[in-house]
Amino acid sequence: MILLAITPGLGFDRESWRSVLRSGVDAFLIREKDLSARKLLDAARWCQDTAPEVALWVAGRLDVALAAGCGLHAPEAYPEVEPDLVALSRPLHDEAQWPGRNSVDQLLVSPVFASPGKGEPWGGARLHQFLDGLPRQGPRILALGGVEPANAPSLRHPRLAGIAAIRPFWSGDPGGVVARFRG
Repeated sequence: MILLAITPGLGFDRESWRSVLRSGVDAFLIREKDLSARKLLDAARWCQDTAPEVALWVAGRLDVALAAGCGLHAPEAYPEVEPDLVALSRPLHDEAQWPGRNSVDQLLVSPVFASPGKGEPWGGARLHQFLDGLPRQGPRILALGGVEPANAPSLRHPRLAGIAAIRPFWSGDPGGVVARFRG
């Protein structure tokens, strides 16, 4: 199971970021809207130096993704990105978005469970029904939104590659959270 940790939007904090990067996560998404391009690029390069084995994504900044040589997570209203320019991740909030997004590298299906300010959750049954109808090939799919170690096992499905989360990784012991997700 792939574990993607998403930054909480509180700025670049080397100590907490290092703790999460070295916790055993597979991927790390920098979602820091208030960082300038230069500071975001510096943070991305620091992440790559600190944990080169962790796949890195930046949200909403194609220029930074290209300069850092990492993936881009393009939020909902982001313009289309030229194919094969950069590893591309997109959100998927509704099944109807699949035809327009099935050629990206990664999809974050959200919100799977109740998550503050994120709208009506999919729930496990709807997620499984969606996954059952997908081809075996295609983008890596991660569940996002209210996913915690206690409810993650209910999401297991051959087409689901893993989970993405914010709060579990940033509150307490990230290594313990990774162990519980994987347990």
